[in-house]
Amino acid sequence: MKLALIGAGQRGMIYARHAHQSDEIAAVVEPDFARRKAAADEFRIPPERQFASIEEFYRLGSICDAVIISSMDRDHYAQTMAALELGYDILLEKPISPSPEECMRIQEKAGEKGRKVIVCHVLRYTNFFMEIKKIIDSGELGKVVTIQHNENIGNFHMAHSFVRGNWRRSDLASPIIMQKSCHDMDVLSWLVDSGAKRISSYGDLAYFKEENAPEGSADRCLDCKVAADCRFDARKAYLPVRGQWPATVVSADQSEEGLLKELETSPYGRCVYRMDNDVCDHQVTLIEFKNGVTATFNLSGFTNKMYRTIKIMCEHGEIRGDDTLNVIEVTRFNSNMAEAQQQTVIRPAAVSGGHNGGDTGLMIDFLENLKNPDFSSRSSIEMSVESHIMAYAAEEARMTGTVIDMDELKAKLRQSITA
Repeated sequence: MKLALIGAGQRGMIYARHAHQSDEIAAVVEPDFARRKAAADEFRIPPERQFASIEEFYRLGSICDAVIISSMDRDHYAQTMAALELGYDILLEKPISPSPEECMRIQEKAGEKGRKVIVCHVLRYTNFFMEIKKIIDSGELGKVVTIQHNENIGNFHMAHSFVRGNWRRSDLASPIIMQKSCHDMDVLSWLVDSGAKRISSYGDLAYFKEENAPEGSADRCLDCKVAADCRFDARKAYLPVRGQWPATVVSADQSEEGLLKELETSPYGRCVYRMDNDVCDHQVTLIEFKNGVTATFNLSGFTNKMYRTIKIMCEHGEIRGDDTLNVIEVTRFNSNMAEAQQQTVIRPAAVSGGHNGGDTGLMIDFLENLKNPDFSSRSSIEMSVESHIMAYAAEEARMTGTVIDMDELKAKLRQSITA
């Protein structure tokens, strides 16, 4: 199989490396010269298959079997629709699009063209969440009644990606609940096997703003007199992790000199309190599903680690999980507080690769999908649009202070598409 990589950033390179183990990365589209060259060198892509713009690549027609689209959020729609028009199957990084109407149009176009669009909802492919899904579906604890789910973003991840980074502003990328947490909307809907009925949401940008800047601080960390006392000093954030994420996002040159030079001018060297960011640093979302299950989802940039925790309360017991510990506790309810606890501890098989092996599982699924016409993906476009409409509804509810009825919202979206 021949694949083209559209967007040679961190996520795109992860997917391409997995594919390259068995298939050919035959072309790369990337406007940044250093990233384009790094991808071309690693995958041995000839000069005539290296493109600075998507227009150059699409002008050649269909020259590969499929494309990996991992560009910026607001580029996805046009690039995906053009790829479908040319007859490409697609691996599409989430979010599909910040616009729910565009998500639905992509789904329609894929159906019209008979093409496969697989969305990178990697949590569905982790042994951790697959094990939880298996426990729920077994019925051993009865029906699910309610869920508490937390996405703990990590304060350094928040500062890097959503304060300094590409996803700091909704108008440049997406609201944080769409960009970061359509994953979680998807996994919740998948676990309870239901679409959402009503959604409300609350949150704000509470901390990463100028009023919280230390007295005497500067616009850039390298010029700052109080940087030694600031945990967000760019030198502390990036120099100790040279060669690893997130330092690799800052510069292709991972020497100390190379990183420091980049920090002189790039957004990653700016003060986290003096940016132009506007996305929430915390948000809580309340979901009522059509089958009666209720869920609370809490995303927060105020945690020390990047991880997810979940508590699923069923009729006859509860499931607790922490994906960094790779531990799931299944507890059956007692008759009284003196009775011995009936608990099983499950440690799902560890899998190498990012997102607890989810990246690997996704790529196995995608490549099998390309080679087997009868294969059914667990993150196809048909399954993935729901999570994006849920995320959109959550942000709309947050902004307007209202409860969003999902059927009414979908009816409005369909009407706008056909208008």
